[in-house]
Amino acid sequence: MSVLSENPAARPWYREPWPWILMAGPFTVVVAGMITLWLALESSDGMVADDYYKRGLAINQTLARERLALARRYRAQVSFSTDARRVRVILAGDGELPAAMQLQLAHPTRAGMDERVALHALAPGWFEAQLAAPVRGRRLIVLEDAARSWRLSAEAGIVAGGAVELSGAGR
Repeated sequence: MSVLSENPAARPWYREPWPWILMAGPFTVVVAGMITLWLALESSDGMVADDYYKRGLAINQTLARERLALARRYRAQVSFSTDARRVRVILAGDGELPAAMQLQLAHPTRAGMDERVALHALAPGWFEAQLAAPVRGRRLIVLEDAARSWRLSAEAGIVAGGAVELSGAGR
């Protein structure tokens, strides 16, 4: 005959450390998965384009516009104010200079941080514009006339009070 003796030191399972240690791993994975899902849904990938085929076909037109700027020997100096909220462009080249121009400052990965401004002429070859927000960091700088017949572009780091040189020789 065996007699079951009660162990006075026995505790309920939730008072033991091992069940909690074993549950901590899966619980951590579930929390990390939820955070990853939230990040994936809330942040957009600006590098993926829906119209990639059309953009690919437009590359030849872009190259022709850059060749035209090279043929006209256009070069520009794009200067930023000390607070990086104003931009001034000095354009030089052969032939007639345009009366109106556009400047695009494209962020490498975030389309929401791109800015396109119309430059107003201060004098022949001198243009200026107010930016919506201070611009700093690496940007693709594209300068083109209002008719979009030619363009100058360069990728550069923008610093407040700094300047970037654009030439028809391309990037």
